[in-house]
Amino acid sequence: LVLVGGALLNLTPCVLPMMPINLGLIGAGAGTRGRGFMLGGAYGGGIVLVYGGLGWLILRSGVFFGALQSSPWFSLSVALIFTVLALALFDVLLIDLARFMTRRENGRKGAAAAFSAGALSALLAGACVAPVVLAVLLLAGTLYAGGAREAQFLPFVLGLGMALPWPFAGAGLSVMPRPGQWMVRVKQVFGVLLALLAAYYFYLAAVGFMPAGRVAREGSIMAGDRAAWGLKLAQARREGKPLFVDFWATWCKNCAVMERSTFVDERVKARLAGYVIVKVQAEKPGESPAREMLRDFGIRGLPGFLVMRPE
Repeated sequence: LVLVGGALLNLTPCVLPMMPINLGLIGAGAGTRGRGFMLGGAYGGGIVLVYGGLGWLILRSGVFFGALQSSPWFSLSVALIFTVLALALFDVLLIDLARFMTRRENGRKGAAAAFSAGALSALLAGACVAPVVLAVLLLAGTLYAGGAREAQFLPFVLGLGMALPWPFAGAGLSVMPRPGQWMVRVKQVFGVLLALLAAYYFYLAAVGFMPAGRVAREGSIMAGDRAAWGLKLAQARREGKPLFVDFWATWCKNCAVMERSTFVDERVKARLAGYVIVKVQAEKPGESPAREMLRDFGIRGLPGFLVMRPE
């Protein structure tokens, strides 16, 4: 399932718009199907290294995966990258990756260029495929904690799935004729999509740079506020009830969806009536003191929910 899911990642909005550039890089100057297959394999190898290597490091080191995406600087960087790529697809700028692979270069240098391009494309696509990567990391973490040591390689399997089509694409494109005028219109459609994505990430960056409200929900406490946490814990002990802890942030879209749908459901309200509910606002999960609190409770993404008994 992870392998198939990795292959389907090629259909995400952040990957498909890169097709004209990536396919041009793999097919340009290949000459033969064998060489195209080799370049496609090198391109896929870069994808495997980025997703597999990054996922393995995160899994083994316990780095908070969502912290990167929660950073407004990350969103701003992605927005700028998408803007440049959109301008390139509208022929305002020229990004000629194929110049790194000419007929005069040997296969080793061409493979290195394809490998680097694959790694770069994986990094650029990370903003869109992060939910899938996070899900695989959580699955791998659960299995790994349960004694399945081989689960640490699931992120590599995900990268392998995403890399699978590229050797065959490289082999097929190596003997295809040059694209016609119709490709210009397709490229412009991709440019519009990238421009919309750039606008979306500029919006996320703007929201991220705005000062966060101290408390945005009734009864919420700030992550790392030991005094407020102690009062909630004392209340649970006094009433003899377990704690239901809800970690959230204003930038977390799923947190808002949960608040509008799940937590207003009468059946959910009835089930939670026997708990002391505490909402913990973790606006900056990658910074202290929120980072330490989320790490200690094993929360790897937002929203995060935890049930604790007061004893």
